[in-house]
Amino acid sequence: MNIRTLVTGGYTPSYQRSDHTLMDRQTVSINDLYHIKAISSPRFSPDGKEAVFLQTVMCEEKDAYFTRLFHYEGEGDRLRQWTFQEERISSPAWSPCGRYIAFLSDRTGVTQIYRMSRSGGEPERMTDCSSSVKQFLWSPCSTKIAFSRKLGAGADPQGKMEEEKRLLPYVTSTMKYKGDGEGLRDHRHSQLVIMDLVTGKAERVSDDHHDYTLQDWSPDGKELLVAADLSDDADFSFQHHLYTWSIDTGSKERITGGRGQYGAARWSPDGRHIAYIGDEREYVNATQPKLWIHNVEARNAYCLSEGLDLPIGDYMNSDAVQAVQVPGIKWSTDNESVYFLASDSGNTVLYYGHIDGAIFPAYLEAEQHVYDFDFHPQGQRIIMAMSTPSKPGELYLLHVPTGAIRQLTTSNEEWIESRSLAETESFYFQGAKGEMVQGWLMKPADTGGERKIPLVVEIHGGPHTMYGNTFFHELQVLAGDYAVLFINPRGSHGYGQAFADDVRGDYGNGDYEDIMKAVDHVLEHFSFLDENRLGVTGGSYGGFMTNWIIGHTDRFKAAVTQRSISNWVSFYGVSDIGYSFTEWQIGSGLEDMEKLWRHSPLAFVREMATPLLIMHSEEDLRCPIEQAEQLYIALKREKKEAKFVRFPQSDHNLSRNGTPSLRVHRLKEMTQWFKEHL
Repeated sequence: MNIRTLVTGGYTPSYQRSDHTLMDRQTVSINDLYHIKAISSPRFSPDGKEAVFLQTVMCEEKDAYFTRLFHYEGEGDRLRQWTFQEERISSPAWSPCGRYIAFLSDRTGVTQIYRMSRSGGEPERMTDCSSSVKQFLWSPCSTKIAFSRKLGAGADPQGKMEEEKRLLPYVTSTMKYKGDGEGLRDHRHSQLVIMDLVTGKAERVSDDHHDYTLQDWSPDGKELLVAADLSDDADFSFQHHLYTWSIDTGSKERITGGRGQYGAARWSPDGRHIAYIGDEREYVNATQPKLWIHNVEARNAYCLSEGLDLPIGDYMNSDAVQAVQVPGIKWSTDNESVYFLASDSGNTVLYYGHIDGAIFPAYLEAEQHVYDFDFHPQGQRIIMAMSTPSKPGELYLLHVPTGAIRQLTTSNEEWIESRSLAETESFYFQGAKGEMVQGWLMKPADTGGERKIPLVVEIHGGPHTMYGNTFFHELQVLAGDYAVLFINPRGSHGYGQAFADDVRGDYGNGDYEDIMKAVDHVLEHFSFLDENRLGVTGGSYGGFMTNWIIGHTDRFKAAVTQRSISNWVSFYGVSDIGYSFTEWQIGSGLEDMEKLWRHSPLAFVREMATPLLIMHSEEDLRCPIEQAEQLYIALKREKKEAKFVRFPQSDHNLSRNGTPSLRVHRLKEMTQWFKEHL
């Protein structure tokens, strides 16, 4: 696998000459990616005495990710590794009877369902499908499993798919014909299948042209809870409604209304209520998801989180989390309360909500990123995966009534003790419209004396995500040589609906001012920063902002743009979400190309004086690589200093879960560019 690099000048990356200095330092190095263990998916056994969880590592030799299933025994706090294959595992789930654990694994090359006994032993493969199983649910009686996989009309739910040997053209008549990380979509759809574990027989539940997502199985075993968009005009529909599906009759009933998107739905243990997360898309994709409670008998729903003004769910940016199964909602056995996550001012917080309306944090510290959890009513305990700025994710046991918390795993302790981690200081400053905006400054260890330190500004993607109090490998690497500034400008989640919506139709204005005011703030308050050596970088929306910034100021001496947007006119037609995202975020389609061009960084190439490193994945369908190609050629035509790095066989998510060696190479290119110019 070769990375395509176009270079100006005679620069040779230092890691091609020698990589020893990076590894000898006690600050976090690029290759430390191979030492970080990502902990996820903690799941209690039905009796609450045990739990399973996943540990994912990056293997340098195999250039791959491997996930292991671990077992935790509460009595004695004993940990045991249960699987040892070179595989990716996800979605571990106990059978309701407590005798088995099922999970998804790609050990055969295609993701299948495996089951293993509570007492251990070799996992047993439960499915033999030609296409990967997407998700699964245990039946309440533990004798059946419902799962979803891509199937054509009338296809055998377990049968093999015949592959056409000839080279054929791709034909489509829809607009949603491709997806980042997925490629060109075929005629198959995510369909529902139920397998009888006693007989081994699999039976299709759905057979149509819609995509279904499993949510839950009713406590009485009679219905499935599913999510789907069943509109007739899927190209212009962005709804995702919840349906109860009768297993006996095949009839389905919609329980959500309006034009919203809903999911993460769970029945209460007594089957009288359904809790779910979603929104009515009042602000299209900038709308904060809310928590809803549906009364099954009365057939109506109310918003439980109406007064919270926070997005329900985890919107934290991190590059040190793997194999996370979105935890959604957990019910208490008294059927009167639920536990859920919400993104709140740079933290992801575990909340408790009573169905009568009271909501408060179940656990809250000054710095925390809770990204997965499970609740067990026995002893009111929560097992949660949590990260902080100075520690990758570990498992913790929380006693809800007292707030007492205990760390269960120490997977990264030895590595942490051998590294000098940069300290992070949070601050607020006045943004472009007078509101308070949150930011963080990550400071290198040596900030004393007369030496001035360069500053690198990091800008997150989305734009409706957030930076915050979590471990971020890339930021720690940069902090070995620079101070690192990262903020949550307008558009970020975690600060209320109005703040999240304030970027739409205003790209490059208020958000640009927020970022520049943050730079001014830290330069004024931290005397060790060198105002003459500033760098800027970001990916996706952050890449757009990087491009925009260097077209509107020459304050920065180096810039690195990643998976970026440079031209909204072409983005409209080439991105997998282009025609919808552009209209939602910029507020215009192709009927007003002047507006699209006015918000395009490409229009300001002649004003760009900052040396720019452009990095882009060749299979990125979210921000297709033509966006980078246009910018690179335009800069070169103007005889600007630019370099172009193309990553093969990689999509929009390279920096988070791309091929390990390419993630390493990406960071080496970035750090070397800043070293040369700062």
